[in-house]
Formats: sequence, C-alpha cells, structure tokens
Amino acid sequence: MAFQVEQPEVFLGRQTIIASDAMRQIMLRVQRVAQTNAFVLIRGETGTGKEHVARAIHHYSLRRAKPWVDVNCGALPEHLVESELFGHKQGAFSGAESAKPGLFELAHTGTIFLDEVAELNRVLQVKLLRVLDGTPYYRLGGLKKVSVDVRVVAATNRDLELATEEGNFRQDLYYRLNEFSIHVPPLRERPEDILPLAMFFLRQMSEAASFSEEAKASLRGWAWPGNVRELRNVVTSAAILSESYEISADCLPAKMRTCRRAGGLEGLERRAILDALSTTDGHQQRAAEMLGISRRTLIRRLKQYRTENQEQTCPS
Repeated sequence: MAFQVEQPEVFLGRQTIIASDAMRQIMLRVQRVAQTNAFVLIRGETGTGKEHVARAIHHYSLRRAKPWVDVNCGALPEHLVESELFGHKQGAFSGAESAKPGLFELAHTGTIFLDEVAELNRVLQVKLLRVLDGTPYYRLGGLKKVSVDVRVVAATNRDLELATEEGNFRQDLYYRLNEFSIHVPPLRERPEDILPLAMFFLRQMSEAASFSEEAKASLRGWAWPGNVRELRNVVTSAAILSESYEISADCLPAKMRTCRRAGGLEGLERRAILDALSTTDGHQQRAAEMLGISRRTLIRRLKQYRTENQEQTCPS
C-alpha cells in the first residue's frame, strides 16, 4: 500500500508537517496561547522546528495582520546587536550614515521572534528586560525615547535554568520571557514524524520518487541527533545520489545503515544518553533526570559504551 504524504500546513509562508500526536498537542497549545498577549519561550534542541512553532503563534494570534519580525540573536555581530534590536541615531558610531529604526520598532503592534535568545550578553539582557516591561528606550546615540507595543516569542536550545544558576543569563529576564513555555521534542521522541517529513522533503526534489522499505526502516531506526534539519539534508543527498525513482538504503549515509545492523533500540538509547549529556554540558545528574533514569544507571551505561567497539555501534 502506498505511503500517504501528509499535507503541509502553512505558517507565514513556511510549510510545516504535523503528523505525530506530540506535535498536534503542541499545536493545540499554540492556538490557545496565540489568543493572548503572553510572552512565549520555545525550548528544544537545534533543528527541531522551533521557528515553525513561533510562526504558528503569530499566524493564530490577533496580531496576524500586523508585522512579523524574526531575528537570530546568535547570528548578529556582537557590536551590532544593540543597534539592530533598538536602532541608532545618525552618527552614533562609525558607519552609521543615517538613522535606523530597530527591529522592535519595525515589529510595533506585531510579533518579534528572538531566536537563540540565550546568546545575548548581560548588558543587552538588562535593556531587553526594560523594554519587555514596557519602559520606553533610546535608540543608540539617540535623545528621544521610543515606545513599542510588541508581542515577544523567544526560543533557545540551551538550558536557561542552568544558565541562570551559572550567572550567564539573568533570572528576572528568564521569568519575564517564560510566561508560557512550549517544549518541542527532538525527532527521536516523535518517530511518527520521521517518514512523513522524509516524504515531504523527497517530494520537493521529485514528485515521482519514493523510498524502498529498507530505506524507510533505516530512516525510522536512526536517532537523528540533528533533528529535522539533519533529516532534510539526508533526504536531499539521497535523492541526488539515487539513479532511480526508488531511493534505496544504499543512498543513505553509511552510519545509518551500520546503526540499523547494530540494533535500533540500543542505538537510540545510546544516542539519547549522549544527547542529554551534551544538552547539560556533561552534568550527569541533570542528564539522568532528563532521561528519567538514576545517575548510577547512567554511569553504568557510559562505562559500557567506552568498552564497546565503536565500529559495531551507532556513532557517538
């Protein structure tokens, strides 16, 4: 029986596949919070689709006809972040040949999406907190205060609670952003999304293409540490390499085929443990709590992995 391709939903021009119960539940939360002005903090690993969730919030909101502005806080040069967010006056710094409104001004009456918000330095965190509290602010070098009405949606792939404990993120800003929280689970925790997403990406390359059963099994069995972004890249590469409309497992990365032969469940468990340790920067107790296991079990698993032949297991 042919595999049915999920029809994508479109949020601000971005097509989104929602197949798993986990993602459908997230969309229900999105629709509820969208009807309010609450700030939303979206959490999740890199590549899980946090921006799509943010776009859905604006799409369903009462501000949907108003501006949508998205900014990746981690991609802006540090010396330009303040002027990009809050604007600058002509001559405020070398190269500022004319006055420029900031992204908060451009988002007035609408929504601003602050992706990778944890990358902001402490000085900007203070100014951001004041703006979120409704305090008028100055453009860089300016003398006239600016007031904005903006709904803020932020996203991070970092553990902000841990960042506040370590002094890298202001606790008061964390609580201000976190009026409502949405966690986007990694792809390994919503395997029902893997094949629908893979088919969606494949159809963007070729309407006639499909996956062999062995290829489907390999896709389902991989832990996807890079999440949806990794899946898209794998499918794109496989479609290019395939010499027929049926994508075979041989077109997939060798590590995926090796992982499948080694045993899917064991590979998924190992990947989950290593990803949890990566998320918590190696903090074993926090990683164990994330996984719902004891620290003793975690340590035992790590000792086991160190003694295994890595060529016979999923890559770490």
